Amino acid sequence: MKPILLVMAAGMGSRYGGVKQIDGVGLDNEALLDYSTYDALKSGFGKVVFIIRKDIEKDFRSRIFDRIAEHCDATYVFQELTTLLDEKQIALSKDRKKPWGTIHAVLSAKEELNAPFCVINSDDYYGREAYEIMGKHLGSVSNDSLEQAMVGYVLKNTTSRSGSVSRAICSVKDGYLESMRENKKIYHEGDAIYSDIDGEKRLLTGDEWVSMNYFGYTPYALDFFSDYFDRFIADAVTTEKEECYLPEASSELVHTTDAKMRFYTTNERWFGMTYQEDRDQVKKEIMEKIREGIYQEKLWS
Repeated sequence: MKPILLVMAAGMGSRYGGVKQIDGVGLDNEALLDYSTYDALKSGFGKVVFIIRKDIEKDFRSRIFDRIAEHCDATYVFQELTTLLDEKQIALSKDRKKPWGTIHAVLSAKEELNAPFCVINSDDYYGREAYEIMGKHLGSVSNDSLEQAMVGYVLKNTTSRSGSVSRAICSVKDGYLESMRENKKIYHEGDAIYSDIDGEKRLLTGDEWVSMNYFGYTPYALDFFSDYFDRFIADAVTTEKEECYLPEASSELVHTTDAKMRFYTTNERWFGMTYQEDRDQVKKEIMEKIREGIYQEKLWS
């Protein structure tokens, strides 16, 4: 069975100020997730699963899904604040507005993940090479394989001049992940890059390997993620902003089980839709890819 592309598209877009998942940036009004899906299909993936919110379903179908579904096996699932929670947890979290995070997103799609799968953000551009790497890896492993994977990026290739970004900085040994730690605020001051973590302002080199939420998992990992989320929600159910993150769960996966995380790398330069100011730059980047012949002017023609 060909691997599955799992696209996380249920974010609130609070920093962007709109539904960036479906915002058009291509010449034919394609969104970034159009290009992600296209790259994945070119790289051996056989199915795409989108994770969305119910309140954007109508716009998502008309703007994105119906077009993509004409070209591949595609479906979507909902990530809502009450997904996976019991009645008591729902009552305790009644004031919650923010989604529960990327682990919660993946588990929202658990029933659709019957083959090795790659997880991506809908508002990030990862580059064709990342899909080729992951398509080859996932196509070579079985559903119960302990060999998970990720593609790491060079930090300085993933920052935004429009504001701060969240990145997990990775420790790697012999081609495998040792650990990841989420840095929720990484930002530029001039040409220098800093992180605010543990109450300290830390200067970074820019050459650190970071996670861009570009992971490849076998279904083996899903039971671990379910247990991880249950432990998280038991502690955080009354909080308004705490989230359950894939990088931290993946780091624990390789520390506490027999699973390993193969660490692939790419020098591709990220761009994405974190802030409204990013949109014009993303459009320029896509136009350059079209001029280079990577994409057609009308992507799905």
